[in-house]
Parts: sequence; structure tokens; C-alpha cells
Amino acid sequence: MQVTVNKILDAKGLACPMPIVKTKKEMTALDPGQVMEIQATDKGSTADLRAWADSTGHQYLGTVEEGDVLKHYLRKASAEEEKSELKHPDVVNLEELLNGLNGNEKITVLDVREPAEYAFGHIPGSINIPLGELEERFEELSDAEDLHIICRTGSRSDFAAQKLTEKGFKNVKNVEPGMKDWHGSIDKAH
Repeated sequence: MQVTVNKILDAKGLACPMPIVKTKKEMTALDPGQVMEIQATDKGSTADLRAWADSTGHQYLGTVEEGDVLKHYLRKASAEEEKSELKHPDVVNLEELLNGLNGNEKITVLDVREPAEYAFGHIPGSINIPLGELEERFEELSDAEDLHIICRTGSRSDFAAQKLTEKGFKNVKNVEPGMKDWHGSIDKAH
């Protein structure tokens, strides 16, 4: 498959949220209709870029794997197609989450990181559904109350919180900044 691109962005070796941060910056230099190839090695970047494109009106065209490199293709939206980037309005910080968990509140913690990230340390009792699988696995959360969504930085969890709210889930909160700054208990069991 040969794809004609107008810009190639090297995001190899960068972890979430950096592939999106760099993509946002470089997307502004493109004209509507032009295509950017984002080269990344972060396995979570596929779901991240797809969700970001969906939230902004840009078109996610697809991803091609070449060895360890993921080549993502995005088409810049026209002014009519573009949406202002939304953020989930209900946000809690790590201290609020920790206090709720320690206070025995009935909280469901959903970790939307990739399985490998989750395996190296997660909040005890949390549920792992990677962002890229969330659409197919909504039913696993049907009994969830007071849903707190977490990822590494708060970016993927923001997209997940928006999707869950759109699907009718109530009491959905995005946890910021995310597991990179978590100081509570960590479970490394799979």
C-alpha cells in the first residue's frame, strides 16, 4: 500500500502523551485535506491518535505496522469539519481518588493503559480495558458506579471518559495527572 503524505512526523521512542502533543503542533502547519504520517513505537498511540482525531474532526485513515514502527495516517480536517477539542468536564486529582479509595467509597477504577503498562503496576482492584478495546467492552462496566478513569498522564483517560459519557454512563470522572504520579498502593500481579 502506497500512501501519499504531505508531512512525516517522527514520534518514535516517545510515550503518551507526546505523540499526540507533537501531532497537534504539526497538524497546524498542514492545509485542510493534507495527510500526515506519524511514526511511533508506543503501542497505545493507535488508540490515542484515533481518539484524538475523532475528538477534533480530523480523519484517522489507518495504521500500518512495519516491524516495531507504527505508521499512523491522519487527514487534516477542513474548517467546516474541525471541532474544538473537548475535555471531559468531571476531573479528580490523584489525592481525591486516593482519599475516596481509603475512605472505602464505592469507586470503580478503570485503567485504560495497555496491558504491559498495567502489568508493571496498577491500582489494586482496578479493571484494565485498554482505550483501543473500550468500544467492544462497554458491557463489562454495566455494574460500575462512580467510575474513575486513569491512564499514565490523563490524556487517554480523558478520551475514555468522553466515550463512556456518550454511551450513557453516569458519574464518570477523569483522573489527572495519572499513574506516572500515583503514590498510593501498587499491584504488580497480573
